[in-house]
Amino acid sequence: MKITYLGHATLSIETQGKTIIVDPFITGNELAKNIDINALKADYILLTHAHGDHILDVEAIAKNTGANIISNFEIVNHFEAKGIKGHPMNHGGTWQFDFGKLHMVNAIHTSSFPDGSYGGNPAGFVLETANHKVYIAGDTALTYDMKLIPMVIGKLDLAILPVGDNFTMGTESAIVASDFVECDKILGCHFDTFGYIKIDHKIAVKKFADKDKELILLEIGGVIEL
Repeated sequence: MKITYLGHATLSIETQGKTIIVDPFITGNELAKNIDINALKADYILLTHAHGDHILDVEAIAKNTGANIISNFEIVNHFEAKGIKGHPMNHGGTWQFDFGKLHMVNAIHTSSFPDGSYGGNPAGFVLETANHKVYIAGDTALTYDMKLIPMVIGKLDLAILPVGDNFTMGTESAIVASDFVECDKILGCHFDTFGYIKIDHKIAVKKFADKDKELILLEIGGVIEL
């Protein structure tokens, strides 16, 4: 599995011969100005919630690639009305796709489209393949429900957690979240894009290291492989 960080909470995940773009917010992110969305490949677009900083480039990428959207029922309906195909899910649901199995799990946040209309409930996902299990938390507060993930789904290889604070968990809560999901390898996201969520990278990494955990903060365009 190859994971490329595209800035903010946007990821490109290549697995089982398929490419999944998570929460595409690129053209509105000054820090990601070197990423060309027209060059991105995508078979699927995975959306955790409806906020503009997670769906801005959905239409452009979907129309350029023919990608299917995977998200909650309301978000999928929203984009299907625009002619974009989708697969709706809801909390507690699991579906076997051609790239692996997706489990839709709880997240504590809000979810509305940029025009203020209802965007369904926010969510996280666990991506399970034959070889790996990766938790994509989405925008969320620390929640005790995270304890259910290793209990029900099993041992994770990576947890992708927001660490920017203010709108989501910050570093301290993300450390507790890593305890809850029983995963000590964390890929941080949702940081630095706006003034409210700028973090000190060295301090954040050290806080995790002090707890014998690894926090990975990739440069935009950076890659990790599992």
